[in-house]
Amino acid sequence: MSDEAIRITRGRGGEVEVAGTFDAFAADVLRRAGFLFEPSLRGHWIRLPFDLGRDWENEHATWAAEMLTAARYPVHLDPDLRVPRPGQSTPKRPSAMTTQAPPAGRRPRR
Repeated sequence: MSDEAIRITRGRGGEVEVAGTFDAFAADVLRRAGFLFEPSLRGHWIRLPFDLGRDWENEHATWAAEMLTAARYPVHLDPDLRVPRPGQSTPKRPSAMTTQAPPAGRRPRR
């Protein structure tokens, strides 16, 4: 695990992408949250699928950040991607000890 934060940001074209150094476990977490790994000249371009809507992108980016934080990875999530929890007035950093439900439309693995 690297000390460099995994950065989840919205790119110039509006796409949600991931940058930073991470290991195979963090890559599996990102895949579970819906991120795609596309080959590029610099290795892989890690992003969410296009055209599924900002709400869907924000939910999945927040979910990925919470799962990575729970696994004790340093994570930077752009504030405009964070989805506030119900009844929460201002977004707060997720606690590593909270139980997380998957975003709407996803069933937990059994």
